[in-house]
Amino acid sequence: MNISPAKENILKRIRKALSHSTPLPFPKSEGSDSVYKPPMEEAAVEFAEQFSKLQGRFVYCINRQELAFQLSSLARKMDWQKIYCLEDQLLQQAGVSLDERLVKTGLADCDVSITGCECLVVRTGSVVMSAAQLSGRTTSVYAPVHICIAYSNQLVHDVKDALQLVKDKYGNQLPSQITFATGPSRTADIEKTLVVGVHGPKEVYVFLVDA
Repeated sequence: MNISPAKENILKRIRKALSHSTPLPFPKSEGSDSVYKPPMEEAAVEFAEQFSKLQGRFVYCINRQELAFQLSSLARKMDWQKIYCLEDQLLQQAGVSLDERLVKTGLADCDVSITGCECLVVRTGSVVMSAAQLSGRTTSVYAPVHICIAYSNQLVHDVKDALQLVKDKYGNQLPSQITFATGPSRTADIEKTLVVGVHGPKEVYVFLVDA
């Protein structure tokens, strides 16, 4: 089989190239290292900044006693009459007393819902929840206002770290749903105008307790 000089030249160049390995231009992109660097700020500060950019309302509490005071004060200020919470331990640990306003039924008619979370993602300002929590799938979605109570030891840097945390916690019994809630519900489907609270809560609070 006759090969033209042009083709022979191309084949020689290919053989030469294959005989010498070429380093990857972006070696870290093929490995397990995150392309996002850890924040320079403290994790709580960085989360607060990212969460606030998404119209979230962030409340930092130095201990459980301050959580009880801040949450009770907010409930009185906003005049919330029906506060839905299925996770009793969240409020009992902090000594939060919401009197007769605390309910376990009528989620569709409540003013606000309270849940815990699996963790908080610092880089994106996201709250990670799962169906394995006592609050289930709907508590954080149906109420017009969602309050998440979290602790500083639940802060993780990135989405990958959050997924690993859930995997380590549940092993082969992963929850049927894992949700990354990033601020209040938002959509721009209608004439490209941003509307808040269409598919979920209009307001989202995170009370972060220093653990």
